[in-house]
Amino acid sequence: MKDIFEVKTINQIHQMLGDKKPDHPLITVVDVEKIAVFDRPGNIKYKTGFYTIALKTGGECEIKYGRKSYDFNEGSLVFSKPSQVSEVVSSGSGKKPKGWILCFHPDLIRGTSLANKIHDYTYFEYNNNEALHLSQKEKDTISSIVSIIETEFSMNLDNYSNKLILSNLETLLNYCERYYGRQFITRRNVNQEGISKFELLLKKRMEEESLEKLGIPTVKEFAEDMGYSQNYLSDMLMKETGMRPLDYIHEAIIEKAKNLLLGSDSNIADIAYILGYDYPEHFSKFFKKKTGMSPLKFRNEQSRTC
Repeated sequence: MKDIFEVKTINQIHQMLGDKKPDHPLITVVDVEKIAVFDRPGNIKYKTGFYTIALKTGGECEIKYGRKSYDFNEGSLVFSKPSQVSEVVSSGSGKKPKGWILCFHPDLIRGTSLANKIHDYTYFEYNNNEALHLSQKEKDTISSIVSIIETEFSMNLDNYSNKLILSNLETLLNYCERYYGRQFITRRNVNQEGISKFELLLKKRMEEESLEKLGIPTVKEFAEDMGYSQNYLSDMLMKETGMRPLDYIHEAIIEKAKNLLLGSDSNIADIAYILGYDYPEHFSKFFKKKTGMSPLKFRNEQSRTC
């Protein structure tokens, strides 16, 4: 198994690159041309202790995440969060890539309003093959904000420095969120194929044999089957249908439960086991939460109206 190279601090990045000490201990912008892995064929797995936003153009390399790889030649944005493992694969062709990697440590935003919002930027948990593709104008906008941030942390720090760094960082993240929203719209045909595939997988997964064997379906298993990250699948479905994968799963379970309650003489416990529940009381609690009545009450009331 290939070793994973860990980079925990901003200072470590500069030491690796043989660069001067960072101007700010918690944020930096790395010139992609300085990264030695692109000089030779091979690959390297790495895990960082900070958030990264990377823009690279030119050169021949891939970034892998899990079982998927993304051709990172055309200048798209790739995001990662602390402790996420990625892999850079280089052909060693000698074609030096260009671009930048903005790195910021969680301590930079700790105790700020941005710390409370950071998990709303779900693209930090997308796979690298779900990168953000930018138009030239969008690249210019993103790069100009990064340049402002870099200028700010490279100056002599004063009482306004962190406030300005954080406000510009949040502006950058908001632009990325907007551009992802645009990308979901422009990829509507591809997304519709993904939704159809998800619905087909869910339908097969709700078959009784599958439920009894594998238990209640999860968002994680659907995302893995489709080659998506959980966040990307969730955001794609939400943008297109107004429902998240978990909503679909819950709706399918309730529909299946209603059919079993009205179409069979099985007791409530047996129906719970058919649906993949280990404990019947968990099924009853879930059913009541979603329908406003217990499974038994639903069966009795529906039977009286038939």
